[in-house]
Amino acid sequence: MDFPSYGAVAVPSLDRSAMEELNAGAPSWVVDARRRGFEWFKKLDQPTAADEAWKYVHLDFELERLHLAEQPGAPLAPHPMTAPLAERAGTGLVVDGKTVAVDDVTPVGCVLTSLGDAFTAEQGRLRGAYAQGVMPDVDAFAAAHQAFSSDGIFLYVTGGAVIQAPVVVELQATVPDTVSFPHVTVVAEPNSEASIVILSRSSPEARLVVVPQIEISVRDGARVRLTTIQDLDYQATSVTHQRVTVGRDAAVTMGEVGLGGRLGRLDLGVALLGSGANSDLVGIYFGEEEQVLDYRVVVDHRGKNTRSDIFLKGAVEDRAQSVFTGLLKIWPDATKTSTFETNRNLVLSDGAKAHSVPNLEILCDDVMCGHGSTVGPLEEEHLYYLMSRGLPEDRAARLLVRGFFEEIIKRLPATDLADPIRAAVNRKFVEAQREGRV
Repeated sequence: MDFPSYGAVAVPSLDRSAMEELNAGAPSWVVDARRRGFEWFKKLDQPTAADEAWKYVHLDFELERLHLAEQPGAPLAPHPMTAPLAERAGTGLVVDGKTVAVDDVTPVGCVLTSLGDAFTAEQGRLRGAYAQGVMPDVDAFAAAHQAFSSDGIFLYVTGGAVIQAPVVVELQATVPDTVSFPHVTVVAEPNSEASIVILSRSSPEARLVVVPQIEISVRDGARVRLTTIQDLDYQATSVTHQRVTVGRDAAVTMGEVGLGGRLGRLDLGVALLGSGANSDLVGIYFGEEEQVLDYRVVVDHRGKNTRSDIFLKGAVEDRAQSVFTGLLKIWPDATKTSTFETNRNLVLSDGAKAHSVPNLEILCDDVMCGHGSTVGPLEEEHLYYLMSRGLPEDRAARLLVRGFFEEIIKRLPATDLADPIRAAVNRKFVEAQREGRV
């Protein structure tokens, strides 16, 4: 294959020949999926701020002109965010879209492997969940992922198995001026339990794009705890699609931490399919400089007697922007649903902006639901109270910011990560104070 050249490195373009080379030796259902993705990729225009779902987002690159890395770069040094997780049920490392290491120490009967290997060795367990993931017609990024994603991590938890310690997955992007498509699929069979931590990061000062997809299938009676941490360098762009299906009397608890990226976008869809299904999402995000942190969340209540709760808190300083668009949809037969969404935002600089749009779509009676959002600066009354007790203004402001996030940090599923997450969030505000940016 004759790759176009970027600098001194030959890298493949996002074209049909690159897609067909990925198909060599793949099962027919994977080949068909990639070809469908490619047709949508050629058909769909790259989103712009003129599209309602991409309002406030200004992309400074053309996806179709980006390239795949010919080989994964060197793995990054260990990250302090996950250092407290000394006890792990397994680890997986994906670099520039290729799985480079899997340490499988999960219980007997469970599977942790590269997605590339799972396409053949585990396709019976994988295929159904993979097919229920992100549809390629969502946008050009989803289509490109389906066409060009070739590797990632597959975690399969057998029925009744309990994985107490977390499985830790790192998605790294290292090669400048490339795009990568890491993929994570988790299947939790009936009455199983599992905990997963997914960390996304990139090389310092590397302009690149990463388009992950994460799909979680929580079967009847299963329990899954998922923590996702986005800590990319500020020169990187991330467009993540995440889909979760939850069966009868099953539950998923999700924690989201958004700290990095020039653009960090999460498109999250949760489908509560079975009677008694439960979903909880808690998250924090903190943007500074020119960052845009964009959250699009849809929770579909389809089963009866389902429950969901969304609680996100964020802060922005400098010229950063945050976006939250949430939709709780209650389908016609989803009686006795209980659902609520809350989004709270601190705007710490005059040039920063926070956009919050919670929505409800209720198609049946006999439900309990609601939403709420706030956008504003630190409360002057609270600041004055602390200063009246002897604290200088900068320390009083730090205490308020820390208290604002503490409610969420304590509720994150990966409790061992509370300290490094707290430190990372507080560090952003303290450094801005010292540099006179807030």
